[in-house]
Amino acid sequence: MPYTPPPELAALSLGQLAEQVAARKIPPVDQWTPQEVGDSEMRIAADGRWFHQGGEIRRPAMVRAFSSLLTRDEAGQHWLVTPFQKLSIEVEDAGFIATDMQVKLDEAGRAAIAFRLNSDDLVVCGPDHPLRVGGTAEVPAFYLMVRHGVEARLNRSTYGQLIDHALSLGDELAVESLGERYRLVPA
Repeated sequence: MPYTPPPELAALSLGQLAEQVAARKIPPVDQWTPQEVGDSEMRIAADGRWFHQGGEIRRPAMVRAFSSLLTRDEAGQHWLVTPFQKLSIEVEDAGFIATDMQVKLDEAGRAAIAFRLNSDDLVVCGPDHPLRVGGTAEVPAFYLMVRHGVEARLNRSTYGQLIDHALSLGDELAVESLGERYRLVPA
């Protein structure tokens, strides 16, 4: 069956966005306890490109499939997990890149900030998917929790969209999504 990417974020209502998120079937990697542990010989570059044995994986469907198996443990090590194997993967910065964002309003008028990832996953920032700021005041880095300990780093244009949204709200660099408040200044 051919893959059809989800519609652009701007075209989706919050309800349609929730339907798209629910339709994405992610394997239950957190329930698997594979006995075999090894090295995948794979790497995710800081710009979000995937490599295997030094060669870039250019098929988006392969990257999307592998990204659904991605986890990160408490020590910060990333893994590709299947029912039979747990393979380490080198991640230079974050497992995903957030490539777009839109602000939607729920029925109560609360803001919900939705992000599209380089894997075409859609993630709504909030209690289950918090936003954090790293880096320094001169070079901040914004990260969104995606799943299983794996984060997405906001690319430059998405970071710019988020800052523009914060500035439209007032003088303080902060945003709200699903009732959670996030300051956009590194600690």
